[in-house]
Amino acid sequence: MGGLVERLDDIPRPAWIALVVLSFIVFWPVGLALLIYLKWSGRMFGYRACNGPWGHWSSPDGRESFRDARRAAREEWRSWKRRARESHRHGSGNVAFDEYRQETLRKLDEEQREFHDYLDRLRSAKDRAEFDQFMRERSSRPPTNERPANEPPTTSN
Repeated sequence: MGGLVERLDDIPRPAWIALVVLSFIVFWPVGLALLIYLKWSGRMFGYRACNGPWGHWSSPDGRESFRDARRAAREEWRSWKRRARESHRHGSGNVAFDEYRQETLRKLDEEQREFHDYLDRLRSAKDRAEFDQFMRERSSRPPTNERPANEPPTTSN
C-alpha cells in the first residue's frame, strides 16, 4: 500500500487535472469520486504550501504537520490583528498624519450620513408620488354598483 501512495504522489498536478476531466467525460461518478479523493487527500486544492510538495499524507508525521502549520497561521493572523488594533488605537506616530486621518474619517462619516439621508428622502418622495398616483387613479374610476362576493345583501326596512 505504501508503494501505491508513493506512485500516486509522483503523478504531477496537470496529469491529475487531465485524469479528472477525462473521467468526468467518460463516466461522471468516477470523475466525482476522483475529485473528492483529490480534495480529501490534499493533492489538488491546497495544503502543499503548508506541508511541502507532496501534501500532508506523505509527510513523516502525517496530519500533525498540517495541524502545526494551521496553528502557526492562526497565531500569525491573531498577532497581525492585535498589531493592527494597537496601531489604530495609538496612532501611527506621525501627529500630522493622525490628524489628517481623523479629519478624513470624520468627513467620510458625515458624507455617508448625508448620502443615507438623501436616499431616505428620495425613497420617501418616490413612495409619495406612487401613492398620489394611486389615489388619482382610484378617484378617477367610476363607482361600481357591484357588491363584493363576501358581503351580505342589504335589505331596507
